[in-house]
Amino acid sequence: MDTTQIADAPPPTPQPPMAEQKRAARGATRPGDRIFLGLSRGSGILLLVIMAAIAGFLTYRAVLAISKDEGNFLTTFEWNTGVNPPVFGIAVLAYGTIISSIIAMVIAVPIAVAIALFLTHYAPRRLRGPIAYVIDLLAAVPSIVYGLWGALILVPQLTGLFGWLNDYLGWTGIFSWQNGAPRSMLTVGILLAIMILPIITNVSREVFRQVPQMHEEAALALGATRWEVIRMAVLPFGRSGVISASMLGLGRALGETMAVATVLSPDFLIHTSLLDPGGGTFAQNIASKFSEATEFGRDALIASGLVLFVITLLVNGAARAIIARRKEYSGANA
Repeated sequence: MDTTQIADAPPPTPQPPMAEQKRAARGATRPGDRIFLGLSRGSGILLLVIMAAIAGFLTYRAVLAISKDEGNFLTTFEWNTGVNPPVFGIAVLAYGTIISSIIAMVIAVPIAVAIALFLTHYAPRRLRGPIAYVIDLLAAVPSIVYGLWGALILVPQLTGLFGWLNDYLGWTGIFSWQNGAPRSMLTVGILLAIMILPIITNVSREVFRQVPQMHEEAALALGATRWEVIRMAVLPFGRSGVISASMLGLGRALGETMAVATVLSPDFLIHTSLLDPGGGTFAQNIASKFSEATEFGRDALIASGLVLFVITLLVNGAARAIIARRKEYSGANA
C-alpha cells in the first residue's frame, strides 16, 4: 500500500451516532411535526396576505380621494372634504402625530428603564411583586379611561407647569404660553407617556431579568459597583430589548385615538409653541370626523390612515435595523 496516498487522504468526516441519525429521520417524518410545520408556515403566509390586503385596500381608497383633492395632500393646512372641489391635506396631522409621539418617548423611555432596573436590581423582594402588579394594571386600563382622567384631572393640573415653562423657557418660543387652556401637544405627549410607560417597563424588566448571572458576578468580582455592573453588563445585554420595548410603546403612541381626542383642542394650524392649544393627529382626526363624513370624506380619512400605516411600517423597519446592527454588541452572544 502506498503510504503517500494514505498521508494525503483527507481525514474522515465524523458521523453522528446511529441512534441520533435514526431519531432525526424519524422526527422528520412524524405526522405531528409535519402538521406543526404546515401550520407555522401557513400562519406566516396568512399574516403576509392580511398585511398585503390591508395595504391594497388603503391604497385603493386613498387613490380615489387624492385624485379629487384640489390641494396638496402632503402640505395643505386644511381639511374640508364637504365642499366642491374638496381641499384637504395631512401636514398638520403628520406634525402633531410625530411631535406628540416624540414627547411621549422622551418622557416615558428613561422613566420606564429606570423603573425596570429598580425592580430587577434594587427593589427588595417584598416590593417587587406589588409594584409589578400595579404596573400590569396600568397596562390594562382602557384608552377612554385615560382620556377621561386626562381631561378631568391632568389638564387642570398642568396650568402651573405651563406657567413655569413660560416664565423660564418662554424665550425659546417652543414653551411660550398665552394663558390658553392647557389642551396642547405637550398635554397629549404627557398623557401618551403615561399610557405607554407600563408597556416599556414590563418588556424592559423581562429583558433585564434574562441577563446571565455570570456577567454580573464577573463584574462584581472585578470590583465594580452596582451601577457599574448595570452600565457594563446589564444595559449592553438589554439594549436590543429596550429598543423593541420602546417601539412597542411608540406604536401605541402613534395610533392612540380616544385619549388624544378627549384632551386635545383640534385645529388645522401648526403652532411653534408646544403649549398653545390646537393641533391634531391622524388617529384623532379619523375618530372625530368618521361618523359625520360622506363617502368621499371617508375615503379621504382612509388616505390619512394609509400615511399612518406607512409611518408605522417605517418606524418598525428602522427599529429592526437598529436591533440587527447592535445585536453583536448586546452581550447576548458572549
